[in-house]
Amino acid sequence: MRPRLYLVDASIYVFRSWHVLPDSIVDAAGEPANAIYGFGDFLLRLLEHTRPSHLAIAFDVSLESSQRNEIYPEYKANREPAPEKLRRQFGGCRSLARAAGLAEFASPHCEADDIIATLAGRAREAGFAVTIVSGDKDLAQLVGDGDEWWDFARDRRLDRRGIERHFGVRPEQIADMLALAGDAVDNIPGVPGIGRATAARLLRRWEDLDTLYANLDGVADMKFRGAKRIAGLLAEHEALVRLSRRLTAMYPADGLPDTPAALRWPGGDAAALASTFDRLGFGQLRRRRWLEALAAAQAPA
Repeated sequence: MRPRLYLVDASIYVFRSWHVLPDSIVDAAGEPANAIYGFGDFLLRLLEHTRPSHLAIAFDVSLESSQRNEIYPEYKANREPAPEKLRRQFGGCRSLARAAGLAEFASPHCEADDIIATLAGRAREAGFAVTIVSGDKDLAQLVGDGDEWWDFARDRRLDRRGIERHFGVRPEQIADMLALAGDAVDNIPGVPGIGRATAARLLRRWEDLDTLYANLDGVADMKFRGAKRIAGLLAEHEALVRLSRRLTAMYPADGLPDTPAALRWPGGDAAALASTFDRLGFGQLRRRRWLEALAAAQAPA
């Protein structure tokens, strides 16, 4: 069996905890800690469930400074900046991960997606299979043979075939599909009037954007209602599609380990965790579960 690397898209779980858990949850200093508590509980469940040998966590630290903002200043401009109380908690989530001995990464220039894509590519070169822990459809494009995309909150695990059944296209076509249909979550424009179902249909017929644009006459002759109109929209908005495709692509991230060896989880440091637990005000039940998870990680498989 190939060793497996788990790559966690942290921000989705931090934001979910911030919105779901009450802000009455505070740390030992009385500062809000609901996002940290929720993220910590998610991370603990993940460790208990998988007992991973290799795991890395990627965080987003800015909505305004990624390389995609340089390409398209309106990228993610529809999102409100994280409030200061939440930004502070992102630091607490990273501290908790480090205390648990887990590799964690963030960059002001590269998004978590790019960090995950870079680490996934290097892991495959080293013979690893990859599990991407995220609910973000963008990351489904990274699923190769033996890999999986795992929406942990919904307990939905998809391999390459599952990605194709769920999204209507193969993983390597996800970026093209989003370039055609746009992505309101990230403020990626796409072609007005083309949704994901139509984009998937076009890509199942024409494979990729270059082949699609080389066959616009063929698009007009396709057997579905409005095919000629769709061909006209594609021609009219080609520049927008090409721009959007640059936004849905993954980019290499700098400053990351060259091999998965640096991502091995040794089980953490009980003393470092105890200090972190004190600062966060964790109770005895959470402390005990964390220490049990560490002990299980350090025990022989």
